[in-house]
Amino acid sequence: MIRKSLAALSLAVAAPLASAQPVSMCVFDVIGANGDVYNLVKDYALEMKAHGVDFELKPYTDEGVAVGDFNAGQCDAVAATDIRIRPFNKFTGSISAVGAIPTYDDLKTLLATLAQAKAAPLMKDGGYEVLGIVPAGAGYLFVNDRSIDTAGELAGKRMATLDYQKDAIHMVNYVKATVVPSDITNFAGKFNNGSVDAAYAPAFAYEALELYKGIGDKGGIVDYPLAQLTIQIVARDEVLDDDTAQKARDVAWGMYPQAMNLIQGQEEGIPDEQWIRIPEKDITGYQEMFRENRLEMRDDVNNAPSVYHPKMMSLLSKIRCASNPGASECTAANRE
Repeated sequence: MIRKSLAALSLAVAAPLASAQPVSMCVFDVIGANGDVYNLVKDYALEMKAHGVDFELKPYTDEGVAVGDFNAGQCDAVAATDIRIRPFNKFTGSISAVGAIPTYDDLKTLLATLAQAKAAPLMKDGGYEVLGIVPAGAGYLFVNDRSIDTAGELAGKRMATLDYQKDAIHMVNYVKATVVPSDITNFAGKFNNGSVDAAYAPAFAYEALELYKGIGDKGGIVDYPLAQLTIQIVARDEVLDDDTAQKARDVAWGMYPQAMNLIQGQEEGIPDEQWIRIPEKDITGYQEMFRENRLEMRDDVNNAPSVYHPKMMSLLSKIRCASNPGASECTAANRE
C-alpha cells in the first residue's frame, strides 16, 4: 500500500513537468551563456518549470540579433534590455528614463508595484506581454578625463551613443556633446581605443567589457545614476495564459535580491579612486535638467513622437516624491 502511494505521489509530481509547455526564448547577454544575465534567466526558467512552462533558452551576444529573431518568430519570447523592449511595451520600456529613478530603493518600490496583479493590464501592449523585469544596474557615465564632471564639461566631447536610443541622443544633443552612433557590440571598443571621450554603462562593464582601459590614468566614473537599466522578458500575448503570465512576473520579482547582490558586488568591485563624486549642491540642478528632458520626451515636441509613457512618468514621480517629499519637483506646476 505504501509503495503504491509513493508511486502515485511520484506520478503526481512528475505530471506537471512532463506536460510542461515548451516556450523558446532568445536571451541577450553581452557575455553569452556564461554571463550573469543568462544565468539569472536560467534560474527564472528553472523556477517556471514548477508552473508548467519549459523555457528553452538560446543565448545571444548581440541584442539586435536576439530581438530580430524574436520579431521573425524564431523565439516565442525574448530577454533584453528595456531600451530594446520599448517597441513592445512603451510603459515598461520607460523605466530607464533619464534620471527618473535616482536610488535603488526607488527602483525596488517600482518593481514591487509592477509585479502586483493589478498592474497586469499595463504589461500587455500591441499583442505582446511583459513576463518579468529584473534590475541590470544603474547606468553611469564613464569618461577618459576626470575634468568631465559637469554637464557643461560635456560640450563638444564625443560620446558613444546607442543609435536606437532616442532619449540618449536627445540628452547628448541637449548638453551639446557629439553623438557617435554605436551599438551594444562596439561602444566599449570605441571608448577603450579613444575614439570617444565618454560612454555610459552599468558597473558590470568596468571589468566585463574592460572599460578600465578607456578610463586609463586620467578618467573615471561619474557617481550619479543616469538611468536604471533592467532586463525584461517579453512574449507574444498568446504564449501564456493570464494566470501563468502573472506567476512569471511573481517569479521575476522574487529574483530581485539575487540580481541586486550581483549589482552591488559589481559596483563595490570598482576601486574607490575610479569614482568621480558629484557635490550635493550640483545634484539638484542635474535632477531638474533630467526632468526637463523627460517632459520633452514624454510629450510630442516638434512633431516628434514621444519616447516615454506618461503613466510611467507619473508613477515614477510619485515614487520619488514619496521618498523625497521636499524635492522642488513635487510642487512644480508641470509635475510629471
